[in-house]
Amino acid sequence: MAGNVLEMHGIAKSFGATHALKGINFELKAGEIHALLGENGAGKSTLIKILGGIHKPDQGQILIDGNHADIDSVQSARAYGIGIIHQEIVLVPDLSVADNIFLGREPVTKWGFKDKRKINAQAKQMLEQLGLNIPVDTLVGELTVAQQQLVEIVKAVSFNVKILVLDEPTSSLSDEEVNNLFILMEKLRQQKVGMIYISHRLEELFKMSDRITVIRDGSYVGTKQTSDTNPEDLVAMMVGRELESFYTRTYSVQEEEVLRVENLSRKGVFEDVSFRVRKGEIVGFSGLVGAGRSELMQTIFGAYRHDQGSIHLNGEQVQFKNCGQAIAKGIAMVPEDRKGQGLVLDNSVGFNITLSNLKNLMQNSVIVSEKKRANEISRYISALNIKTASPHIEVSSLSGGNQQKVVIAKWLAIKPKLLILDEPTRGVDVGARAEIYAIINQLANEGLAIIMVSSDLPEIINMCDSVCVMRNGRLAAQLEQSEASQENIMRFATGG
Repeated sequence: MAGNVLEMHGIAKSFGATHALKGINFELKAGEIHALLGENGAGKSTLIKILGGIHKPDQGQILIDGNHADIDSVQSARAYGIGIIHQEIVLVPDLSVADNIFLGREPVTKWGFKDKRKINAQAKQMLEQLGLNIPVDTLVGELTVAQQQLVEIVKAVSFNVKILVLDEPTSSLSDEEVNNLFILMEKLRQQKVGMIYISHRLEELFKMSDRITVIRDGSYVGTKQTSDTNPEDLVAMMVGRELESFYTRTYSVQEEEVLRVENLSRKGVFEDVSFRVRKGEIVGFSGLVGAGRSELMQTIFGAYRHDQGSIHLNGEQVQFKNCGQAIAKGIAMVPEDRKGQGLVLDNSVGFNITLSNLKNLMQNSVIVSEKKRANEISRYISALNIKTASPHIEVSSLSGGNQQKVVIAKWLAIKPKLLILDEPTRGVDVGARAEIYAIINQLANEGLAIIMVSSDLPEIINMCDSVCVMRNGRLAAQLEQSEASQENIMRFATGG
């Protein structure tokens, strides 16, 4: 492996009284995949924004190829060969793949017009060099999330990138799409592109990275050769203590049936799905992206009407016209998109916790009792160990794990009979994951029926009593816990 393409020494950054970074050190070799690991709020994003020219460091220096680099804007970062693939896609959906790649630097004809033929030809050549089969004239909005992410990488590489940052690139991808991304990363490695890889999925880091640097509370903890460490060591470095287990699960399934779904179909989305959930049971739903898992849950929750089949809740057949009716019957759903669907980001922690339960906090059926409301907020902040300076601060200021706890608290406040969790730990760090797993386990022990939809196979295997595997809108298999291995789940999910 070649020498250092990037060195960051003693990087410090404060925002008012908050010390976001306290002397961070980081090195990246040409052709290396170097993972950056830390809990939400550890300072990863701030460090990357400094590298990308969004923030200026208060102290420290950055060296590119051994030379001092003064990165004071996104444009100067790009000039130094730095490309950043953010977690949120930043392409223009109404423009073609080729137009997105060359946006703002389009080749022109001798008449001064955009040279569409040259743009398409050069874009096609770039995609082919990286082994990608994506038509360059396709509108980006028509691509899958995985394809859009690959286009972003091509766009970054087109600027002769020598340092590429990938921030949670697999959070919305299926296993097959993740594999395609890893193949592309290997090609970039062979071209001596140094990559900084940020992910909470430890199995990915052990598969792809050469070294792992851990930061905690804005401070540099240490760097390990990936081959010389293990998940337990990394977790201890991240959280400052050892976690006995990522997963907490005691099994206390009762015979009483809470939910029964029979032959449920929604035309063009899913077909002939049947399963049941008992008190204290966690039923997992696995499958590739697009298999119909989330759409099935949204239908059970009343967001969509089904065409055939039936839903029975506590022995009573129900037909919900909207989510409000489902909530009134005791169904709660933590959605996959917590920021877009689960929270009111510009409102307070307390507002979000009590949002679904205002009816039960009324005084004389006229106004909300502030005393009842304050007690409710305090109870759930304590019960779920939500780390917040105050219930009055905006929920957007919390880490991803604590935001997720707020969403869970909001639904627990309605005392549900059935809790649907759609990707409950996506974008959540390891320490917060362990806490969320403990909360889910406790709820199951208390008799709550739970459905867990997840693309994280270890999560599904270790937390669920049984696993329903979906493929192309159909239930491909229902596996008991003893049968639920990664190989079995993927075999049914892919039709292999």
